[in-house]
Amino acid sequence: MHPSRRSLIAGATGAAALAAAPTTARAAAAPEDPGPTLVDRLAHTKHRAVVPEIFTAPPRIASHTDVIVIGTGFGASVAALRLGRAGARVAMLERGSRWPHDPWRPIHAGDTALDGRAIWHKRTFEDLLGLPHPVDRFGGVFDDTVYEHLRVWRAAAVGGGSIVFTGVLLEPPKQYFEHLFGRTVSQREMHEKWYPRARAMLKASPMPDDVYRSAPFGHSRRWDRHVRNAGYETTKLDGIWDWDVVRQELQGRSRRSATIGESNYGNANGAKRDLTLSYLPAAEATRRVRIHHWHVVDRIGRDRRGRYTVDLRILHPTGAVLEERTVTCDRLVLGAGSIGTSELLVRARSEGTLPRLDDSVGEGFGTNGDAAMVQFVGLSGGLSQGSPSASTILDRTGDIPARMENWYSLGLQVNGGILGSLGMAMDPTRARFVHSAAKDDVIVDWPKDGNKGAEEALRAMQDKIAEANGVGTGVPILLPDVGTSFTAHPLGGAVLGETTDNYGRVKGYPGLYVMDGAAIPGSTGTANPSLTITALAERNIAKVIADGR
Repeated sequence: MHPSRRSLIAGATGAAALAAAPTTARAAAAPEDPGPTLVDRLAHTKHRAVVPEIFTAPPRIASHTDVIVIGTGFGASVAALRLGRAGARVAMLERGSRWPHDPWRPIHAGDTALDGRAIWHKRTFEDLLGLPHPVDRFGGVFDDTVYEHLRVWRAAAVGGGSIVFTGVLLEPPKQYFEHLFGRTVSQREMHEKWYPRARAMLKASPMPDDVYRSAPFGHSRRWDRHVRNAGYETTKLDGIWDWDVVRQELQGRSRRSATIGESNYGNANGAKRDLTLSYLPAAEATRRVRIHHWHVVDRIGRDRRGRYTVDLRILHPTGAVLEERTVTCDRLVLGAGSIGTSELLVRARSEGTLPRLDDSVGEGFGTNGDAAMVQFVGLSGGLSQGSPSASTILDRTGDIPARMENWYSLGLQVNGGILGSLGMAMDPTRARFVHSAAKDDVIVDWPKDGNKGAEEALRAMQDKIAEANGVGTGVPILLPDVGTSFTAHPLGGAVLGETTDNYGRVKGYPGLYVMDGAAIPGSTGTANPSLTITALAERNIAKVIADGR
C-alpha cells in the first residue's frame, strides 16, 4: 500500500511554493532554477486578465470513486462517456487547465507570439526552424518533452491531444492495419462499426470546395498541383473542423484562427471541434462524469483491499503545488497517452506498486514514422496559410510505405513561400521506456537516427515532387528537407494483446485498463492516430461494459 500523502497547502502566488512546484518528474525545475521571475509574474498577471477562466480551481475529487480515468484525450473521453452512460461514477484527472471558447478573445497564444499559455512549464521553446522562443513559465497547452534523441509533442489541457493537433481524422489502409494488429483486432469490424462510430461522434468531414478555393488555402491548391505533377493521386482528408466557423472567419464574423495557421496551441473560436465540443460535454451530460483539471498523477498502485491507488498533485498553472493526495478507485482507466500511461506503468512495475505487470510493459514504442517536410517555392495565393489539411498522398512503391499530407507552415502566420507537409512512414523501429530509480525518471530509450528508414522513404517522395516542379526542398540554413527528430504521434508502451488482452484489460490486474495510444504498436499504418485511438477505445470499452469486467 502507498503511504498516504499529507496535504501541502501553498499559496498560488507564494514565491516559495512556486519555486518548489515541479510539474512532473520530467519537467521538474532544475536545482539552480530560481523560481518565478519578475517576467513570469507579469506574464501571469496578463494571462489572468485575458483568460481568467483558467484560474478557476478544480472540483475536489472524492477520496474514493468507482472509476478514475487518467487523461481527457481521445481514448480517455470515449471511456468516460461510455462508462458514465453505463451507470458508473467517473472522475477524470487532467494535469492541464480547462480552456474556454470565445469567438473574439485571443484565448491561446499564436504561433509567432508564443508565451506561457502555449508551452507547458518551460522558459524557452525551440521550433522546427531551430529558432528559440523565450516564454514565461506557465501551464500552457503544449508539452515539448525532450529525450536524448527525440522530441515528443503532446498535450496538457482538458481535451488532451485534440487541443493541439491539426485535426486530421484518417483510417489506415486495410493491409497496413492488419499487418500491425494481426488477429488481435478485426479490421473488418473496425471498418464497418467502430471507425464510423468515431467519425460520427467527432463529426469528421472533408474541406468543402468553397473553403478550399478561399485565399488562405492557396498553399493547399499549390501543394495539390505539385504532387499531381509528380504523378501522385490526391485524396481528400477528413477533418475535425467546423467549416461554418471557418467561413465565419473568412467573412469577418469571428476572430481569425484556423485561417491564419493556428492549431498547435488551440483554436478558441470553435473552428476546431475538439473533444471539449464533442465527447466531453456528452460525458458530463450524464451527470456521472466529472472533470478535475490541474491534477498531475505521479504514481499508481493497489492497496491491501484491492483498490487502485492514485498519487496526485494539484498543480496551479503558475507552478504552485496546492495539494498532494492519494485517492482510490475500484477501476482505473489509463488514458494519459503513450508517454503518460507508459510512464505510470513502467514506474509501477519498477517500484513494485503493481508487481505482476507483464514484462512487455514499456515495450513497443514508436513514432508513427513522423516527419516534417518542406518545399521552398515562390508565394502561393493568400496572405496566410490556413491550418486545416486538405489532402494526402500515399506511396506504396518503396520498401517502407509512406504518406504525405498537406500541412501549413508551422511557426509562420504569414505566407512565406514555403509548402509544408507532414510525413508518416511505416518504419518498424521500436524502443522501450526505461525507469531510472537514481534519477526518479522514466525515459524513452530511442536510438540515434531511429527514424532513418522513414526519413529515407519520405525524402524519396519529396525529391520526386521537387524535381517534377523545379523547386527546392528545406529552408536554406534553417531547416532540412525532412526532419525526423520529433514525433507528434507517440504510440506504444502498453501494447494491445501483449501488456493487455485484446480489449485493453491489463494482464494480472482486473479493473485496470489501457484506452489510449499506448495500446497501439508504435504505428497506425501511415495514418494519423487520433481516429484509430478513438475507434479502438469505442470497441474496447464496449466489450468491457458488456462483459462487466
